[in-house]
Amino acid sequence: MRLAVLAAALLAAPPAAAESRSEPADLVLRNGRIVTLDPARPEVPALAVRGGRLVAVGGEAEIRAHVGEGTRVLDLGGRLAIPGFIESHAHFANLGRAAMILKLGGTRSWEEVVATVAAAVERAQPGEWMLGRGWHQEKWSAPPSPQVAGFPLHAALSRVSPDNPVVLTHASGHASFVNARAMELAGIDAATPDPAGGEILRDACGEPTGLLNETAQGLVAAGLDRFRRNQDPAASEREARRALELANAEALSKGITTFHDAGASFADIDRVAELAAAGKLGVRLWVMVRDTPAEMVAKLAAYRRVGAAGGKLTVRAIKSYVDGALGSRGAWLLAPYSDLPSTSGLAVSELSELRAIAALALEHDYQFCVHAIGDRGNREVLDLFRDALATVPDGKARRWRIEHAQHLHPTDVPRFAELGVIAAMQGIHCTSDAPFVSPRLGEKRAREGAYVWRELVDSGALVVNGTDAPVEDVDPIPSFYATVTRRLPDGTRFYAEHALSRLEALRSYTLGAAYAAFEEGEKGSLVAGKLADVTVLSQDILTVPEDEILAARVDYTIVGGEVLYARDSESDASQR
Repeated sequence: MRLAVLAAALLAAPPAAAESRSEPADLVLRNGRIVTLDPARPEVPALAVRGGRLVAVGGEAEIRAHVGEGTRVLDLGGRLAIPGFIESHAHFANLGRAAMILKLGGTRSWEEVVATVAAAVERAQPGEWMLGRGWHQEKWSAPPSPQVAGFPLHAALSRVSPDNPVVLTHASGHASFVNARAMELAGIDAATPDPAGGEILRDACGEPTGLLNETAQGLVAAGLDRFRRNQDPAASEREARRALELANAEALSKGITTFHDAGASFADIDRVAELAAAGKLGVRLWVMVRDTPAEMVAKLAAYRRVGAAGGKLTVRAIKSYVDGALGSRGAWLLAPYSDLPSTSGLAVSELSELRAIAALALEHDYQFCVHAIGDRGNREVLDLFRDALATVPDGKARRWRIEHAQHLHPTDVPRFAELGVIAAMQGIHCTSDAPFVSPRLGEKRAREGAYVWRELVDSGALVVNGTDAPVEDVDPIPSFYATVTRRLPDGTRFYAEHALSRLEALRSYTLGAAYAAFEEGEKGSLVAGKLADVTVLSQDILTVPEDEILAARVDYTIVGGEVLYARDSESDASQR
């Protein structure tokens, strides 16, 4: 799909025309710089909302006519208002769960990780499972010692937690580090074989180090599941719901009005459906189903929904994985890793299984969204998509997606546009991962194929943005900044020629992301008739000097015309 054709599709007229002015608006925004992403009126100072939708977008005098006695008026004071941010790939329940466990994202050494666990063990009951997430060995100030393939050994961790099983998930989510007690409960020892699509990292004597890569993480899951089942079921359910509530609040505080949930079980979908039906879900959720093949065969038809609960819940996609993550050397590469030539990564799913799921997606009219990070993984998915979509007359219009598309062979870049495949990427991954990308891939492969946003867009592909939270902070501002600067903390830039312009980056977080969910007629731009989803920022990220972008904060998050987040309610300039 060429850019001109894609632009025309993105700007398709919304299904509902603007209402008449006979009734006053519920909400008016005025005195701002409102960037609409509508080429007919790209920038206006004001807009009006009634019944959850935009009824007018235009000049001050035009919008003043919609103000009545009950209208809430927000004076933006010149601030930037944009279509609400759409997080195109993150993990909703896990975002909330991450706030309820040990936070290891800021740790600078293995010793600090161990000390954090030791402090938590002192507060825990014997036998209680200790969970944490966020550590990344490549971001520590020094390599651990002793170590295997850059990862520590479990001895120090096991000493501080002899009676508590410990599972510490890597920042990527694609590996976990466990202690001796967790391995004992899981039956992991020197004789335990690697599961398909996974690896138990071992030392020179063949003993497990504690690092479980990809599907090997499932070996400890049974013990954790037993522990949870032995808890009070009501308490476990409250914990699960609390995670969803925390995720909702966090997303709204970061200006996100729609959240593409990249893999939810049917049980989690049931929970969010109940929250949405009860009016307790502020952010709009667009969900990819991630469950067993048997469950999907049984339930996909019944669970498909579009715009349920007043537009708060859509379930119309399936999530699968072909490989792992680059940081844990689980990404599937065409050639061996430059810093560990004994491996080319892992295929975490059988291609035959992915083909069967593709057939399910076509049968039930679901989008198919496959995690692929390495160049081999991306090529295999593109081949699979090509073959599956060729079996239906409208294959290119199905808007199937590759989630991440981080490392591509140059010859595969144009295939995204040729097949109508969407690249759901994360700008923040580029700068967060940059320190270890070149060591993993080598300079040539990194330069030609790592996070090649520019080449994908220029080839006619649609690239959409997100954070993969809780892998990264769900905040769109740092991801936007990374997309347009590719600048690292030390001031260097990671192959800056692959960056996007600020307007392109904004589209990747709004109108493009709406298109990637078949929702461009309802959201993604500020046009009369569309949903009134708006984010107001403290600074104009489209015009301020580059160094000031990261200082921008979300002042208001408006979903369906309701102000669901205000950064400082005391300075709220609203009038009634």
